[in-house]
Amino acid sequence: MVTQIAKCLVSVLIVAMFLTLASSGASFIVTHKKATLTRLKFDVERVSASIDIYNQGSATAYDVSLTDDSWSKVFFSHYHGALVSHAFELESKVQALFYGAPAVITFRIPTKAALQEAYATPILPLDILADRPLRLLAKYRSLISVISIMASFVYLVATPSKSNAAKGGKKKH
Repeated sequence: MVTQIAKCLVSVLIVAMFLTLASSGASFIVTHKKATLTRLKFDVERVSASIDIYNQGSATAYDVSLTDDSWSKVFFSHYHGALVSHAFELESKVQALFYGAPAVITFRIPTKAALQEAYATPILPLDILADRPLRLLAKYRSLISVISIMASFVYLVATPSKSNAAKGGKKKH
């Protein structure tokens, strides 16, 4: 509950700042960074990441560049990326909780000589190769099947059949 209220307050502050800067005739860079996990194999998970950059101001931004060094080679190997929207994929074979830093975008506006900086939204922590219950079930599916079959067999052998119990219960007079 408290985190939802805090998120709402941050959103309101960002919108207020956006409206102030957008109406002042300046460049206003808004950047959103997001990542999703897809399990490829038992020991490999793909991270699909994208960074969207928008100029929400009324002035043009020049010399825009993006720097995102938060994807450590200890955790990831580069898979492939697309330059147009700057979406890319990484593969990880390391089980870890990964915290990615915000990407940094630098740009120049006509009214100022100094480079301006904007930061992407941080991504939520990625629990890479985490043991999730459904994935554990998929991992041990064959073992679970064998144990279930064996347990069923032992149950059938160990419990008396109804026909034998009915015969033993009848007494002849």
